[in-house]
Amino acid sequence: MKILLIQPASHYPLMDQVFMFEPLALEYLAAGALLDGHDVRIIDARMEADIEDIFQEFGPDVVGLTSFTSQVNIVRSCAERFKTINPEVTVIVGGHHATVRPDDFNDPAIDFVVIGEGVVALRELLSALAGNGQLKDIAGLGIPCKDGMIFTAPRPYTPLDELPLPARHLTARYRSSYFSEWFKPLASIRTSLGCTARCTFCALWGITGGKYLRRDPQLVVAELKTIAEENVFFCDDESMCDTKRMEVLADLIEAAGIRKNYFLYGRVDTIVNNPELFAKWARIGLKQVFVGMEDFSDARLTAMKKGVNISQQQEAARILDKLGIMMYASFMIDPDYSRDDFAALKAYIKKLKLQYATFTVMTPLPGTELHAERERELLSTKPELFDMLHTLLPTRLPLPEFYDEMAKLYTGAVPLYRSLPPLFRFGLHGLLLKVRLFGELLKRIRSAHLDY
Repeated sequence: MKILLIQPASHYPLMDQVFMFEPLALEYLAAGALLDGHDVRIIDARMEADIEDIFQEFGPDVVGLTSFTSQVNIVRSCAERFKTINPEVTVIVGGHHATVRPDDFNDPAIDFVVIGEGVVALRELLSALAGNGQLKDIAGLGIPCKDGMIFTAPRPYTPLDELPLPARHLTARYRSSYFSEWFKPLASIRTSLGCTARCTFCALWGITGGKYLRRDPQLVVAELKTIAEENVFFCDDESMCDTKRMEVLADLIEAAGIRKNYFLYGRVDTIVNNPELFAKWARIGLKQVFVGMEDFSDARLTAMKKGVNISQQQEAARILDKLGIMMYASFMIDPDYSRDDFAALKAYIKKLKLQYATFTVMTPLPGTELHAERERELLSTKPELFDMLHTLLPTRLPLPEFYDEMAKLYTGAVPLYRSLPPLFRFGLHGLLLKVRLFGELLKRIRSAHLDY
């Protein structure tokens, strides 16, 4: 069969100028389909405007679409357009939102929804469509129906070591464009799935049933050897949960003579409890760690079950700074913040002496404990607003003032003299582009109250 896998456009294209990671999930799906002899293409619609022309030229039997919550309507619209062009095409939707809220894709233009791990599910589904098996026997499927979605048995996650290597050759024409900050071109690799933490705002640990799934470090090294890019993002939900495993992986990377620049996720408490592990990773190329700081209040951190405190945050910032690893510090703005809270957060960030800080709004994403507890309070259910930029919970401040205070965090939390050294890594041309982009983002944040 001809299989067309599509990474849909972002709901707000400006965000693709902030970061753009390769569609690793689709590359995994493609690798599985290729094993069975299918003709597979991947289209990254963030960079391809003419996906309908490609659809008509390729003439696929099956289209696969992936979706985050903010892309739900984009995916449903794509499915409808493809069905209009060719009513016989089979449309399959998977990804994060399909896993946590499959009923949102109960649409006549969608034939199947894959819930959870998709590589084996897609292979089995393609086989059944070819007449080799029954749909009812395929675990992890949702079948749209006007009387309500029909579900098959839940699918357990396939052991990560049993998955094929991603088919990165199918994204060759895009690979020079994948990036995050100054890491460009940037490849992505998955070494684990799930998380050991139980934060109320996160759905990732629940998706794996609370399990932390790991890949054999030797298989990770073997895959790293196939990656041409010098910059590599570990797109694990949380990379450093198993510190012993990550120590082994670091030793194997060093022994293999692999030298790349690495960017990964790390928890505050993991950094504080294992400074020697991060020192080892710094020696083999770790340049940046994404740290979910979330808040500057121990009470709020406890309420969100983050499992860390501000004393640990301060120590983690000190450790990474000493090691020469940049902390990509992410803070989550509580809609209940007052002006005093915004001022206190700004002062706290200055106290940490950070070079880089980013801000999202505490969002009750579907599939999270936070969503289950506060769904009745939502200001809107528009999927496009579930983007971590818009507040979906009532704010203490009037909405325009809330967003204005949020914009001020970007302009004042990190002093210019601290933020300049990282910015110079972009080069002069890149720096000018980032300045322009920064202005557009600030304008976007300040006008976000108009989107409701």
